[in-house]
Amino acid sequence: MSYTPVYIICSPRPLVGKTMVARLLSEFLLLKNGTVASFDINLKEPSLLDYLPKITETAEIDDTFGKMQLMDRLIIDDGVAKVIDLGFHAFDEFFKMSEEIGFIKEAARRHIAPIILFVADTDRVSARGHEMLQQQIPASALVTIDNEFVVRGEMPPAFSNDRMLRIAALPVFLKTYIDRLNFSFTDYLRQERDSSTELHQWIRRNYLGFREIELNLILQKS
Repeated sequence: MSYTPVYIICSPRPLVGKTMVARLLSEFLLLKNGTVASFDINLKEPSLLDYLPKITETAEIDDTFGKMQLMDRLIIDDGVAKVIDLGFHAFDEFFKMSEEIGFIKEAARRHIAPIILFVADTDRVSARGHEMLQQQIPASALVTIDNEFVVRGEMPPAFSNDRMLRIAALPVFLKTYIDRLNFSFTDYLRQERDSSTELHQWIRRNYLGFREIELNLILQKS
């Protein structure tokens, strides 16, 4: 039986590389499947909508109408993978809503597979947010992102039992390059013929990491 994945990229902290992860994942899914539906819940710019306007729409969870509108889109088993770039300001409210409406159980009933990608940091706010998710989300649906550009050195012990996806730190000049609004990870792979370049290998490694998460999902649901 196939499930429609819903990837929720989140952190209670700003400036941890969450939108970059959402961009990478959205482009990977678009390349692999030919389609993806991405949702941007952010206050600050540039956000996912600025980078990928053709596949992204904004979502609001400030009121009941906005929440229901988003959830209606997320629990449709239409075979189209969903990606949510969840702004740090909306972290608590989103998961409070998720708990109140029983999103995880309802999703399973409708053959939707939520996958929470928690972008970690080393501070107490991040640790508290992670602890809350551990109580609410099945361990099989929780993946911690170790963005080495943000977390320099060892991850805190609290994250050690999680499935982990490590994103290597790029040199600053390459980080500036990929932060341009018109930069596309997939276009770079297609146009840069030298596959030994640092950026080419970095993108491929991250795409392979997402592929592994997908394979784990397939194994769990089979």
